[in-house]
Amino acid sequence: MLFSSQFASVFGTIVPFLFVLSIVIFFHELGHFLVGRLCGAKIDAFSLGFGPEIAAFVDRKGTRWRIGILPLGGYVKFHGDVNGASVNDAAAISAMPAAEKSTTFFAQKVWKRALIVAAGPIANFILAIVIFTGIYFVHGRGILIPEIDKVMPGSAAQAAGFAPGDVVISIDGAKVDSFEDMQRIVQASSDTPLSFVVARHGHDLTLVATPRRRDVTTPLGTSRVGVLGVEANATAANWHVQHYGIVESTKLACAESWFIIQQTGSYAGRLITGRESTDQLSGPIRIAEVSGQMAKIGLAALLNLAAVLSISIGILNLLPIPLLDGGHLFYYAIEAIRGKALNERIQQVGFKIGLTLVAGLMILATYNDILRLSK
Repeated sequence: MLFSSQFASVFGTIVPFLFVLSIVIFFHELGHFLVGRLCGAKIDAFSLGFGPEIAAFVDRKGTRWRIGILPLGGYVKFHGDVNGASVNDAAAISAMPAAEKSTTFFAQKVWKRALIVAAGPIANFILAIVIFTGIYFVHGRGILIPEIDKVMPGSAAQAAGFAPGDVVISIDGAKVDSFEDMQRIVQASSDTPLSFVVARHGHDLTLVATPRRRDVTTPLGTSRVGVLGVEANATAANWHVQHYGIVESTKLACAESWFIIQQTGSYAGRLITGRESTDQLSGPIRIAEVSGQMAKIGLAALLNLAAVLSISIGILNLLPIPLLDGGHLFYYAIEAIRGKALNERIQQVGFKIGLTLVAGLMILATYNDILRLSK
């Protein structure tokens, strides 16, 4: 019975994780693939996963669609490339007939190569918007009125003069429709004075509070955010589900995606400037854990995680690090300015540096995951 329970637990974690990861990776590579085809580049292989293939077929244009035994990634291999990282085989390309050479990725104009590379991260952002749109359209959005039930002693809210019963109307001029709206603004504004307009006993009152930076627990680990120090009046009367049409759902999905992009970008900026710690980074182990937790809640929660992860993967790939899509785009920008590509030796050195950086980031994130497990 113990073994059966442990197996079910592992199965319930790994399967949702592979489901989420496969969706994100597939659409990322599909972006490269579709724009590559549109630009006239020949594609030798589309792989979901690495290593020996466990299933494959060849389409009518000669592309081998394969599933690798190691499901932690994927690639699109263009004709004339040594591998899925778009490292060209100069010797093989030079030996090709002119007609064949023109179909290689290397032979495409720089703007086409840039479009093909950028299509992967863009596909990740589009996927997130589509998922969020579906969730809002099918399930609607839970709205909790931003009424304060309790003010924590010694908190920023108490210092500003908040009182139970206050209903937040706006923050720095931005309308607040729900307690979640208020939380998001506050969390993104640690150590920054905010002007709150609240309704109290039939009158509007302006209060200025500075959210204090605190560690809070999120599904993906500990996050340092601004905290006001209030609790919502979460009675049934204050809750309702707002349903939306497809247009409004899409607008909300775009806003949600942009919010996640801003938050991720803000964290990355603070990390680079040394104002943020790396201990908030999560790796595959933590993502697998969260995938299992979301799967227990339901398909919508699991898809929501896929959307968040898709945006994160899109942003990560746009970083100007050789090996990642952003690194390739950086090289293409230099090529467009200079009128010719960088020396191949320089690109190879950059590739090795990028590989080291990405590997180091993965090791650090996995180390953080192991530390969390040991606590």
